[in-house]
Amino acid sequence: MLPKPFSISYKPHALRTISTSVDGVTPTLGNASPLSALGIRIDRRGTKRKFFPVISDKVVAYWLLGSAASVFGIVVFGGLTRLTESGLSITEWRPVTGSMPPTNAADWESEFAKYQSSPEFKVLNPHMNLSEFKSIYYMEWAHRLWGRIVGLSFLLPSIYFIARRKVSAPMAGKIIGIAGLIGFQGVLGWWMVKSGLKDDLFSPGSHPRVSQYRLTAHLGTAFLCYTAMLWNGLIILRAHKLLTNPLEAEKILSKLKSPELKIFRRSVAGLAILVFCTAMSGGLVAGLDAGLIYNEFPYMGLGLAPPRSELFSDFYSHTADNSDLWWRNILENPSLVQLDHRILATTTFTSVMSLWAYTKWSPTVRKILPAAGKRGMHGVVGFVFLQVVLGISTLIYLVPLPLASAHQAGSLALLSSVVILGSRTWIPQRASKLVAQRLGKAIAGSAKR
Repeated sequence: MLPKPFSISYKPHALRTISTSVDGVTPTLGNASPLSALGIRIDRRGTKRKFFPVISDKVVAYWLLGSAASVFGIVVFGGLTRLTESGLSITEWRPVTGSMPPTNAADWESEFAKYQSSPEFKVLNPHMNLSEFKSIYYMEWAHRLWGRIVGLSFLLPSIYFIARRKVSAPMAGKIIGIAGLIGFQGVLGWWMVKSGLKDDLFSPGSHPRVSQYRLTAHLGTAFLCYTAMLWNGLIILRAHKLLTNPLEAEKILSKLKSPELKIFRRSVAGLAILVFCTAMSGGLVAGLDAGLIYNEFPYMGLGLAPPRSELFSDFYSHTADNSDLWWRNILENPSLVQLDHRILATTTFTSVMSLWAYTKWSPTVRKILPAAGKRGMHGVVGFVFLQVVLGISTLIYLVPLPLASAHQAGSLALLSSVVILGSRTWIPQRASKLVAQRLGKAIAGSAKR
């Protein structure tokens, strides 16, 4: 006797509607089973979907660019704080309780008394009154408050964007790294200020100032934070733009992948490093007040450079055998530090103009380089000319406050223009793969039809 046939009853309500997207949009589940309430999502192959999307949301890009603008502002304001000699007015580091200024006369007198015990007051400002102290106190307080705002306005949204799956996995790691860098920057800031509050960190009787090494480290970290925010924001927007029209994007990417542009891309990367190093040498100039000597250009005294005996003086050596003579003069001798900055600035200008000439007179590069890349190159040329004019003017006019501040802002603007140029000519690997996937699906779909 044959067994009774086995039958399966079809229940439409048990089916789930599954959709996928290369943009990393969370799949939509129709009449899902109770397991879906536990956050289990599967794709067509039955595997778990990744926690992060493959491409970050545009909102994240705008937030990163806004954060970069805030960092740009605080760098310029920090320069003003240094130029007005306000940075040593607050002698304590209180990350939480220090967010509010003194609110009554007793508190103001207490803060003033702390400042009066500092080397800066004893040497430079022994006749300063409370009213004058308040003006420099508010400058430093505003700078520190701005730093707290930068940190909170980055940390809280980053937690939200990661938790809400608005960023890709690589971008989440980069955002966490930037957040850590911001925290490290706060610690560096106090470490820098602390160097100007102790007599044993500078020569007795000399001008009280923060360590030029710590100042440059603080400035360099701010530049790195800014560059990371700007670059990643631009990369996200560029990926979205490429995915909007995959066919046109494939044409652009094929040009960028040409071997003829490899030299140009590497030159842009080298130029970014050169601009950064020039800005850091400017930090050493600022820390040593080296801009207040040799206020002429292009000469330094009777020639293009001071005498060798002045550039490599035994005065700056701390060892009996003068084994540290070279590096200490390079980093601590105001004359040599200014000369180094001049050399780096001249090299930067020459490199920019050489790269511009390469894009102008090389037939291959002129043909392959996208229009956006050409505009970016023109922007770099404009900013380097502006920065040269600001630098020479700042030196000749003995570092006046407006010019010195504009010169510092110009260095960051020049670096920004190089980063923007790089973002327009770099090959985005992840976006390239997504464009290829989109085109492949489009071709497969048209073939079926």
